[in-house]
Amino acid sequence: MADHNTAPAPPAAAPALLIDIGINLAHDSYDRDRDAVIARAHAAGVVQMVVTGATLAGSVRAVALAREHPGRLFATAGVHPHHASELDPASLAALVELARIPEVVAVGECGLDYFRNFSPRAAQQQAFHRQLELASQVGKPVFLHQRDAHDDFLAILREHAASWRGVAHCFTGSGEELQSYLQLGLSIGITGWLCDERRGAHLAALMPQVPAERLLLETDGPYLLPRDFRPKPASRRNEPAYLPHIAAAVARARGETIESLARSSTAAARTLFALPPS
Repeated sequence: MADHNTAPAPPAAAPALLIDIGINLAHDSYDRDRDAVIARAHAAGVVQMVVTGATLAGSVRAVALAREHPGRLFATAGVHPHHASELDPASLAALVELARIPEVVAVGECGLDYFRNFSPRAAQQQAFHRQLELASQVGKPVFLHQRDAHDDFLAILREHAASWRGVAHCFTGSGEELQSYLQLGLSIGITGWLCDERRGAHLAALMPQVPAERLLLETDGPYLLPRDFRPKPASRRNEPAYLPHIAAAVARARGETIESLARSSTAAARTLFALPPS
């Protein structure tokens, strides 16, 4: 079994202060060393994190983590399209209560995923509608997922456009998709997909098109470990301590310093999610 305690040491210089707006910290891959993961993130300059809730049970765990680390961790509460079939009336009622908790800063992860279709498309669409309605009801932004479902995703968002704010989490799409999201007022979440020369190289040219006040950074750990790490970490697990690596790649693509990007992306995250100063 890989040793998860082999993350690179943080740089000697004072790190730029960053916020990881999408980290699956309740995932069982962190069970053995979660406190060490949080400590490494803080040492690397990741001062706050938003823990993703993708199921009802996962959202409960995300809230528990946020309560264990007040002011540093926050949570989303939602049902990922993979689990849309699970959002029955009882689950929706429970989600409504979760979404009202102060530690919950967004509704989601919600949206559409036609790549996997683990839930039927009709169930995905219904769950998406319900969660957009919930976000409007509680006055919180949405944390959005979309894969291979752009047209339906956009159509549903437009039905609710007068009543929500949110972020297109883990954006990997085309320039046309980017512009459609920006026109709707969405923020854009960028992950280590940008560092994948096989699938993410096109994103570099799009980075200057994202307004600084709507560009957010995320690891989506334990997934999407940046492929261009040299040397490669012993474990394939991604973690928030690697966010500065992603930030550096985004800053290069935008032609700005990492310090400038850190200031704007941190301010943008705090504005969207109503986060307090760290």
